[in-house]
Amino acid sequence: MPLSNEDLLRLNVLLAHDLQAVRIDEQTLTVHGLTKDNEAHIPLNPNCRPAQYLKRVRETLSNHALGSPGGYPVFLQRWTRMGQAKDAQLEKLLLLGESEAVVAVAGAPGLTDDIARRAWWAMPTADIARRMLEREAVAQGQMGKVLAAFLVEHLPFETDPLTTITTVRLVLQPGLIGDDLRRRIWTRGTQRNAYHLGFLEAVPDDLPAPVPARADYETVRTALAPLANDPVAALLVKLLNSPGQTFLAVSEAQLRHPLDKYTTARLFDTIGNYFASARLAETATDIHTALARAETAVEKKQGEAGKLITLAPALRREVVAMLTLACCAEALATPILAQTSATGTLLRRKLEPVVEPLLAQFAVLQGKK
Repeated sequence: MPLSNEDLLRLNVLLAHDLQAVRIDEQTLTVHGLTKDNEAHIPLNPNCRPAQYLKRVRETLSNHALGSPGGYPVFLQRWTRMGQAKDAQLEKLLLLGESEAVVAVAGAPGLTDDIARRAWWAMPTADIARRMLEREAVAQGQMGKVLAAFLVEHLPFETDPLTTITTVRLVLQPGLIGDDLRRRIWTRGTQRNAYHLGFLEAVPDDLPAPVPARADYETVRTALAPLANDPVAALLVKLLNSPGQTFLAVSEAQLRHPLDKYTTARLFDTIGNYFASARLAETATDIHTALARAETAVEKKQGEAGKLITLAPALRREVVAMLTLACCAEALATPILAQTSATGTLLRRKLEPVVEPLLAQFAVLQGKK
């Protein structure tokens, strides 16, 4: 059964304009259209079951946008949600009135600030905002602050820790939020560890509440001046300075108070990424192997670490600590995490065989041991 004559006429008039996006409200059976100058609203008058009628409406929209009544291939949603939508079709996908098509557009690599504006009108949800803020063109465009403001407003209502971490990481991109709001989000992290994990991912060298540099920072910096262009030496100097000491302090607190196994895995990866410039060519999948290989590399003065030890042998323990922490990754904790669903204090006890050696390396770099 075709669309009612009244609806078909109104849809054709709408499609004749410079249409930028279409949204269908299935509850009120209304088609909303975004044009360059304003918005249009078409209340539908179904002549059959609503679900069947809406399918016919989408077929009409698809025939206009894509030249085929087949509509959006929702069975490909996993593929398109991974950012595989073709850039040339992004504007057309927003004319289908299909939510999965909007999700595909939001995750597309070729997303622009203007297309993001249209997608946001079509589907203003937190998931869409996060997907679009992953794109540099959107984060640095006019839509960046709009999306960040929405996510910050809804951040207290996020219940999933991984989603919270991702949200905080995204809104902390340069220029999206002010310093006051940034401090408020950090303060909330005293009650919800996931907030601070987001900071560790986004701004590891610019964390709020900085910790003072280690007492011997200036002495070490002067001693390592001949290795200014050496990545391992530069990392050690940074670790002894205020940004590095702050990162160590915040990471230590996270290790001592794990939330669940998923956020713990993410924390391990974050720590390892911070020490990546000191990573040995051969990685380890358990903490004791990592420590042994670090000791061997220092003892035999291998690679960049060898230059550092030759110039400053007194920093041997700090170099071993760096090389060990560079191996920090989810794989170190996988044998434990894969066999438990524990959280909080119980998870902390289960992780002690891995976490305690890591904390010992933290203590060396902090000058506590």
